[in-house]
This record gives sequence, C-alpha cells and structure tokens, in this order.
Amino acid sequence: MKILIVEDERSLAAALRKGLEEEGYSVVLAFDGEEGLYLAENEPADLLILDLMLPAVDGFTILKTLRKHGKNIPVLVLTARDTITDKVSGLDSGADDYLTKPFTFEELLARVRALLRRKSGSASSIVRVGDLSIDMATHKVRRGEKEIAMPAREYEVLEYLGLNKNKIVTRSEISEHVYDYASDFDSNLIDVCVHRLRRKIDGGFPVKLLQTVRGAGYLLKE
Repeated sequence: MKILIVEDERSLAAALRKGLEEEGYSVVLAFDGEEGLYLAENEPADLLILDLMLPAVDGFTILKTLRKHGKNIPVLVLTARDTITDKVSGLDSGADDYLTKPFTFEELLARVRALLRRKSGSASSIVRVGDLSIDMATHKVRRGEKEIAMPAREYEVLEYLGLNKNKIVTRSEISEHVYDYASDFDSNLIDVCVHRLRRKIDGGFPVKLLQTVRGAGYLLKE
C-alpha cells in the first residue's frame, strides 16, 4: 500500500519513510503544504500522514480542501500541537486519527494499520491484549464478555497502553501523548488514572493485565 507523508521536518520524514518501507509500504514524501496538497489530489495514495504546521499551505487547509473535493483518503494527523482544542479542530477538519509528537514508531505503525484496516473494511480497528479488547473506532472496551465504561481521559491512557502492549510505558510518555502540559499534567493524575483503570479492567479477573513496573512505568501485558 502507498502512504503519502507531508512533513517539513526532513529528518523525521526520512525516518518514517525508512521504517514504513521496512514494513512493506510504498512511501512518498512532500516537505511543504503546496506540494503535499498537489500529490494528495493528483497521485492516489492509501493513507496520508499529515503535519499541521507546514510552509506554504497548512495542514488544516489541506484537510478541508481534500474533504471539500470529496477525497476520502484516511488521514493521520502528526503534530506537536497537542491541546484538546487543536485535536478537536484537526478531527473536525476531516482527520481520521491524531498523533502528537514525540511518539514511538510502534504506536504510529499500529495507528497506520488500524486506519488501513478500517478503509478496507477487512477488520475493525481493535487492539487486543489477552481477553481485553479496545475498539479505537467506537472507544468501547471489553474484558471477556464484560463491557467496561470509562471517561475519555481513562480511555485515552488505556488506548495508548494498548498500542504499546507488552512494552513498559513511562509516566512522561503518557503525559506527552495524553495530557496537556499547560493545563492539567501532574504525575499524580497519571497514577490515579492507572489505579482506576486497573480496578476496572483487572478487578474480578484471575489474570492481571495492567502492571506497575517500579521506577520505570506501566505495562499492559498479555
């Protein structure tokens, strides 16, 4: 499958191309919004990875233009703009998913696979960890036959842990990807959130999936 990356940070764009090509994808790069918009409209791709802060034409304009012209290519927004307002603006402009910098390549790859599956209709965008399922399309969480309700912030933390399953995730990584530093980040908030998640997804189940690794972070493990 072909992926178009529109990113003006050339070292990041090159690293993403290298990693995605190693996974078997064909990758085309554009380093400014004008070129990116031209390629997105005239050179069909299966997925667009789009930075918002671009020279010439910004990512919001690219999104709105593509959707206005009926282009339904899946778009993963990739940006350092991580406030809730920015996320809502990106999604309202036509993005399908949103990933803030810095990020792990493993998470980006998981989101790429989910968007491509959603486009093809071959499978739902579900992350599974043992008998726990996290549906990134509907934000529904199930453990076995039990559906688990949770507020948005807890879901975001769980989704991030699920995308990095079997890998230790630090508090700082969670804060960078889920929390807004300027308004509500506090390391205690993450501890409280994970404690609540543990009660919800592990309470009453013999196999415990969510672990605290002392001095390192958290681990959602099969």
